[in-house]
Amino acid sequence: MQMPELVIVLGFALGAALGVAGLLSGFCLMSGLRDYWTRDDGRKLRSFALALAVAIAGTQAIGGAGLVELDKSIYLQPSFSAPLIFLGGLMFGIGMVLANGCASRALILLGKGNLRSLVVIGIIAVAAQITLKGLLAPARLAVLQWTQVTPGHVSVPELLGSFGIGESVARIAAVLIVSGALIAFAFSDRAFRRSPGQIAAGLVIGLLVVAGWLTTGWIGADDFNPLPVTSLSFVAPLADTLQYAMLSTGLSLSFGVALVAGVLAGSVATALLSGRFALEGFTSAPHMLRSVAGAALMGAGGAMAYGCSIGQGLTGLSTLALPSFIAVAGIVAGAALGIRRLAPVAALAVR
Repeated sequence: MQMPELVIVLGFALGAALGVAGLLSGFCLMSGLRDYWTRDDGRKLRSFALALAVAIAGTQAIGGAGLVELDKSIYLQPSFSAPLIFLGGLMFGIGMVLANGCASRALILLGKGNLRSLVVIGIIAVAAQITLKGLLAPARLAVLQWTQVTPGHVSVPELLGSFGIGESVARIAAVLIVSGALIAFAFSDRAFRRSPGQIAAGLVIGLLVVAGWLTTGWIGADDFNPLPVTSLSFVAPLADTLQYAMLSTGLSLSFGVALVAGVLAGSVATALLSGRFALEGFTSAPHMLRSVAGAALMGAGGAMAYGCSIGQGLTGLSTLALPSFIAVAGIVAGAALGIRRLAPVAALAVR
């Protein structure tokens, strides 16, 4: 098997594992934030925190060992636009509340027969493509050029290193501080400590992020045929999947497309084997409009923020990139606005 083919196979396998874990556990940042803020149930949010802690520790370990050149990823580029990234995150956060789930969650729910998710996924893909390469691309690039900066440091370890700390020590210190705080938050709750399923989901999904980096950045490393160094992400890959479905004879399979296909396959298989597969649709026209609006915000916002709640919330933050912290701050702020202000109004409209 050639190296690009192996990367595709592994991408599909990682996606399938995520589809299984996501469906069985209900892993989702939006659901976690909603439960934490409105139901005083922090188990899903703490599962996400555990996944992030594992992803950060594992990613920094393989980066420090020289197995993966993380600085080749989109998250650690020397120049970035903080306003554009934050605005994109804000839009994505609002959108995932209106659509009742993020991009990866919609893909997982589609696997169990939720036809609403088919509409959401399609709109996300189209909106992302329009923003990345279509009608909105010139405006996005113009804002990027006007607002981008080139700071001296683009990651937490680099920032710590500016105080005279060695690179290795700075990396270890950053991992201990950030991952340690996340683990402490996760296991400080008795209900979470008594939820083995949520703990397992956090551990597995965090390790999948690390495995994604190893797949594209180590196994797929080839100076003569370089592949994008990345891991789990779903906004741009959904756009690429839609494009591949339409123009496959002129395109090549990518890790992201294989990942999307794997998530769907894993979710379908799990739903069928566990008896959870059931067709569902919209309850009303306002319900559909709310989901379409949310999906459009997620597609455009995710393209502007260089990722989604998984792409930035786990994969981006695993690199400890400063732009990823900005994106996630926007996502959480958007989710807070959506859950506390927009969701109650939208729910009344649906009724």
